[in-house]
Order: sequence, then C-alpha cells, then structure tokens
Amino acid sequence: MTIHINLLDWRKERRERRKKEFIATLGLAVAIAGGIVAAGWMLVDGELQYQQARNEFLRVQIKEMDKKIKEIEELEKVRANLLARMRVIEQLQASRTASVHFFDELVNTLPDGVSLTGFKQQGNKVTIDGIAESNGRVSTYMKNLDASPWFSDPRLIVIKTGEKDRLRKGEFQLVVNRLTKPQERKAQDTATEGQSEDGVIE
Repeated sequence: MTIHINLLDWRKERRERRKKEFIATLGLAVAIAGGIVAAGWMLVDGELQYQQARNEFLRVQIKEMDKKIKEIEELEKVRANLLARMRVIEQLQASRTASVHFFDELVNTLPDGVSLTGFKQQGNKVTIDGIAESNGRVSTYMKNLDASPWFSDPRLIVIKTGEKDRLRKGEFQLVVNRLTKPQERKAQDTATEGQSEDGVIE
C-alpha cells in the first residue's frame, strides 16, 4: 500500500483558487460591460442614422419650399406687371375720354361771335387764343368755361381791339385750368363754398 503525502501549502492553493475566481469574475464583468457598450453604441448609431434621415428629409422639403417660394415670387412679378399694364391702359382710356371731353367742351362753350385761332396746354393750364366780335362775347365765353365741369378759373390775359375784314373785332388770349375729371370741379366748388369772406377756409 502506497501512501501519498501532500507537501503543498494549503494557503497557496487557496490563493491560486481565489485568483482564478477573480480572473473569471473580471472577465465576465468585462464581457458584460462590453455588451453594454456595444448595445449603447448600436442605439446611438441607430438614433444618429434616424436623425440623419430626418435631416435629409428636411433638406429635401426645404428645397421644395424654396422652389415654390421662387415660383410664387415669379407669379407676384407677373401679377405686378399685369397690374401696371392695366393701370397704363386705364390711364390711356381715361386720357382719351378726357381729351374727347376737352375738345367737345372747348367748342360747346363757344358763344356766337367768338372763334378760336389756337390753344396751347402746359400741365393743366390751357392758353386759348381767339377772335371775338366784342368784349362782351369774350366775357360770355369765360363764363361758359367757368360753368363747364371740365374747366375752371378762366383768366383773361390780353385783349386787343382792331379792324379785320372791315369789321371791328378783338383778339384775345385767356388761360383756363383743365380738369381731367368732373369730380375735381365738385371738390373745388365745395372748397370755394367753404371759404369765408376773408378767403380763409372755415
């Protein structure tokens, strides 16, 4: 019968065993920590990719909005051009109508015994040259102009009396304001009626 005697220190064996257990526990902890880090990294990476996808979507939408804004701006420019053209057309039509009224009134206000030799317009001032059989005819013409809704404030500049074709006639020149709209005359009449005797508007 053979007897085996263990000569190793039992304390040393216990340290070795604890050391192995510590290393095993440390390895498990490292593995768990590595798993947690990997899971966190995957989560963060997923959130990053999601955010990048959202950013790309927003960039696409912003480009679309910029494109629509440019289209709207172009439409606004076209609209402004059309409105400007419409205003020009309306002004031309109003000017044509006003010109017709101007010539009609210029003739319709003429009394018998008065004929026109010329006229000149500068702004809203119209200078009228003509020949009248008498000063009374000129006065009547000025009253007719003042009563017209298309003229106002006629003023006699000069009148020269002489013989023409063996008839005594007077050459005259007067200035009158031309109104583009009858409403302007109404406004002037209202302002005139509101003036006091000293010329101050009440």
